This record gives sequence, C-alpha cells and structure tokens, in this order.
Amino acid sequence: MSDVSDWWSTAIIDMEPGRIALRGHPVEDLIGSVSFPQMIWLMTRGTLPSAEEARLLEYALVAAVDHGPQAPSIAAARMAVTCGLGLNGAMASAVNMLDDVHGGAGEQAVELYGWIKDAVDAGTALNDAAASAIDRWQTERSTFIPGFGHRFHKPVDPRAPRLLGLVDEAAAKGTVTGEFAAIGRAIQDILNTRKGKPVPMNIDGATAVIYAELGFAGPLARGLFCLSRSVGILSHAWEQMEQGGRNKGPTPPAYRWTYTGPKDD
Repeated sequence: MSDVSDWWSTAIIDMEPGRIALRGHPVEDLIGSVSFPQMIWLMTRGTLPSAEEARLLEYALVAAVDHGPQAPSIAAARMAVTCGLGLNGAMASAVNMLDDVHGGAGEQAVELYGWIKDAVDAGTALNDAAASAIDRWQTERSTFIPGFGHRFHKPVDPRAPRLLGLVDEAAAKGTVTGEFAAIGRAIQDILNTRKGKPVPMNIDGATAVIYAELGFAGPLARGLFCLSRSVGILSHAWEQMEQGGRNKGPTPPAYRWTYTGPKDD
C-alpha cells in the first residue's frame, strides 16, 4: 500500500472519512474564523498570517480584479461565452492567457526588486543599486521594465499611489519593513529622469511591492494575480451570459483585418 499512498505526498491536506485538516488545522476550526486572504496565505505558505498581514494581502488582491474588456484575458472570457462555453470554460480560457506578457509582470517585478535588495544588503546605495538593476534587466531580459509604464493610465496609474500609501501605513505599524516600497519608488524616479516624463508604476509594480514586502516568492505573485483577476473574469463572463450574443469575435463584423498576402490574379 505504501507504493500507492506515497505516489503523491503533500503537507497541505490530511483527510480521511469524517476529517479534513488543512496545514494541520481542522477545517471546521478554519471555517468562520479566518478570512479568504488568510486562507490563501495558509495554503500557499503553511502558516496563518497576522490580521495586519492578511489585510495588506487583501488590498493587493482587491486592486487587481479587473481592467475592462480591452484586456486580452477579459475579452477572451467574453468571446468564449458567446461561443457556448460555460463559466468554468470561459475562466480557464482567460486565465491561460495570463502568462509572461499579460499577467507575468508582477512575478518579474518581484525578481527585479530582489536584485536591488540584494545589492543594497551588500552595501550598495539604493539609487545606484536600482540604476544598475534596470540596466541589467534591459540588457539581459527586455527593454520593458516590469511593473512600470502603462498604455492607458498616464501620468499615474491610480491604483499604485493608493497601494504604496497602504504599505507605508503597514510599515509604520511594523507589519512590513517598507524596503520594497522604497525600491519601487527608486525605480520610478530613475525611469522618470531617464525618460524625461512620467513612467507610472502600474498595478503589477504596486502589487509586487506588497507581495515582496509580505515575503511571497515571485511565481506566487503571478498566481495571486491570477486569483485576483479571476474575479473580474468571472464577472465579465457572467455579464456576457446575461447579455447574450453568439460567436462574437475581437472586432465588429463590419470591420476587416489588413490583408498583406498576394493579390488575386
């Protein structure tokens, strides 16, 4: 039997008939006593956060729930519904689009912030560390700095200052250190100076500050974004079901694409 029972091993759940324990906590003790953000923390990290830590996590989750039907993932969910998919299929179609370009910037920003923190911990001045990390990222990865710049919200993404302000409040209480908020602001200042115009910290950069402050690994930052954005995806898919419509593509039928192939003979 050990060959079967050891096929999967997990520290997350222990279960037998009449008993369910999650990370060592009987589920009936968790129900009614912990919030959903606390439950996310428990399941992914193995411990229960403080109420203050859970609130900060919740702020990030709330801020990223939706960004409208022009977001590819939201559009995909709505189109999927008009093609006959149910809510689960529409949500799966949308979440599968949250990858490196559309959805991965938070994970990448946590990594970038980590480079800067390591340099600062080694004795480099914050601004020098941030400038060096930006240069390294643009050389090794991409000219786009993850978490900064927005094609729609200029000169400010309204979500970022609010989230950073809440991080400042949490740092003042000792819930977090505030060092990643300082790192994010240093990147912002350097990019603004280099570009000669505002390069707004966006939702990915701001939530990455919170996830890094709370000690979440970069890949979990992407997973948490997927959880958050799933709320918007669900809402848009359900609204589309209520509105109806069949086989809606990305543009109205009267509009045509640009053809670049050979002409008819």
